Amino acid sequence: MPNDSPDTPTKSPRNPFKNWIWVYVVVLAFIGGQWLLFGSYSAKETTWQEFRDQMLKNEDVASLTVINGERVEVYLLPEKLNKDRYEKISKNHPGPQYFFNIGSVDQFTGDLDEAIADLGIAEVPVKYEKRSNWLADAFSWIFPIVILVLLWLFLLRRMGGAGGKGGVNPFDFGKSSAKLFDQHNHSQVTFADVAGLDEAKVEIREIVDFLKNPDHYTRLGAKIPKGVMLIGPPGTGKTLLAKAVAGEAQVPFFSISGSEFVEMFVGVGASRVRDLFRKAKEKAPSIIFIDEIDAIGRSRGKAFSLQSNDERESTLNQLLTEMDGFGTNVGVIVLAATNRGDVLDKALLRPGRFDRHINLELPNVEERRAIFRVHIRSLVLAGDIDLESLSAQTPGFSGADIANICNEAALIAARRRKEKIDMRDFMDAVDRIIAGMEKKSKIISDDEKRIVAYHEAGHATASWHLPHADTLLKVSIVPRGKSLGAAWYLPQEHQIYTEDQFLDRLCAALGGRAAEEVVFGKISSGALDDLEKVTKLAYTMVAYYGLNPKLGNISYFDSTGQYDQSLHKPYSEETAQLIDEEVRKLVQKAYARTKKLLIEHRDQLETLAEQLLEKEVILKKDLPAIFGEKETKAGATSKKNIPAKP
Repeated sequence: MPNDSPDTPTKSPRNPFKNWIWVYVVVLAFIGGQWLLFGSYSAKETTWQEFRDQMLKNEDVASLTVINGERVEVYLLPEKLNKDRYEKISKNHPGPQYFFNIGSVDQFTGDLDEAIADLGIAEVPVKYEKRSNWLADAFSWIFPIVILVLLWLFLLRRMGGAGGKGGVNPFDFGKSSAKLFDQHNHSQVTFADVAGLDEAKVEIREIVDFLKNPDHYTRLGAKIPKGVMLIGPPGTGKTLLAKAVAGEAQVPFFSISGSEFVEMFVGVGASRVRDLFRKAKEKAPSIIFIDEIDAIGRSRGKAFSLQSNDERESTLNQLLTEMDGFGTNVGVIVLAATNRGDVLDKALLRPGRFDRHINLELPNVEERRAIFRVHIRSLVLAGDIDLESLSAQTPGFSGADIANICNEAALIAARRRKEKIDMRDFMDAVDRIIAGMEKKSKIISDDEKRIVAYHEAGHATASWHLPHADTLLKVSIVPRGKSLGAAWYLPQEHQIYTEDQFLDRLCAALGGRAAEEVVFGKISSGALDDLEKVTKLAYTMVAYYGLNPKLGNISYFDSTGQYDQSLHKPYSEETAQLIDEEVRKLVQKAYARTKKLLIEHRDQLETLAEQLLEKEVILKKDLPAIFGEKETKAGATSKKNIPAKP
């Protein structure tokens, strides 16, 4: 959150020279080393042949000095420096004026004696010296070490930058990078910004109230829970609820992600856990929030765990110790969130650590209406917005989905250059999020378009005449996303479903394929999505809900998720074969029933299909004129308002 306090010091602009100072140091050191190693010789380099044919032959050489058996320095006679061939050499140069390298001293001595004899000149004095440049020698082994140290500091700085502090201290990678919210930097979110989580807010408010008024609880001997685990599907408001706690509690609030504990270095995660709790204890009473705790809290020692991570387990062990170990942990409450509660370690969830588990579920129709009210507060709305209709048409949507609908509606209205957002924009936003963007430009042949029209008309006709099917809202053959058409429904939300409701849902889903066979006498590949849903629903009825007479009252549903990590099924091969047979019979029975229904109402099916070919979209208000009034009974609802695709 931005800090608006006048006392907060302003950040000084970053100095690019300061950030790159080490680069300049390395470059200067390299240049200096080059000078030390090679720049101390001011003499000009020559060759043995040039030395023999010019200097030695003309008797210009005063003396020679052999250095370390590798280099020969040539000293010329002062009076010879006036010659034209040496005009580039300073007359006051003390020497050596030239140098050349040799392979070995013996070879050089032999060549020199031979050249003197051939040229018939006087002997040239030769000295042999051993020299050592201690500064250059020291630089030759210090420089690589300096490069390695600078590279190490650079890597540590990059790793520290991921934590948010830029890695000023290279040894801070073992410290926690949790973000602190306090009186100077506090969260602006309150419980008023959280809608649809009334039961969860009651339990969370208790913790906030305990931190504000501890005497009210301690006088009765009550102890505040050490940990609160928020468990729920993605988008249900776990992190938002934690932000509201940070804004309401008025105590130091440390926020960190579970993945920030795990590093490539062994022991770093445990070190960061220790440092985090040390900081929290220093500011007690305080709250620690660990988002996505399943990154470090997965069950240890699973038989089918092929990706075991010792660093993650050591981090989890340290967290368990800090929360309820031999030491004291007074005044620190740990708040954690995850959407994978089934994979968490049992030791982490036991009383004394995470005492309280708050399960956040997808909001019902009333809660969705409240969430809509929160998200439309900042929008410029027209007067035709019907929140009751919007909340009814979004079953299975999370709070994040609803926020996305509101934002998408605003974008659609802006795209249409409107002054206010109306109901049509919201409806288009719902269609956009569920089925994807309209693709009227997608080119399909007339035959394919006719198949799509009868396919969608089959869904609509079957659902209209099935007593437990969901209420039909509209039928469209406008391509959206990957689908070429869709039938939109308004499901009724129930907690339990009867066998009749399941069967009607199966028949409604098979309406598209049945219509193709009834009208055209052949079927197409357009029912892929329908068949996928039908197969899953049929297996659920047979294997999970015990709705099959042959299998009886047996369920193979695993709420713990252990079978998902196992190679073995909880039933035998014979039972698996029986389940497959019963699922096949169930789907065949539903398909035969759907075909019979469509044959009885074929005239209505064809009327709707022809109108779809003409108008592309048929709304609910136009359907009674085709089908008559629908006789409704208690209907079932799906997990989400997903249109039937061809």
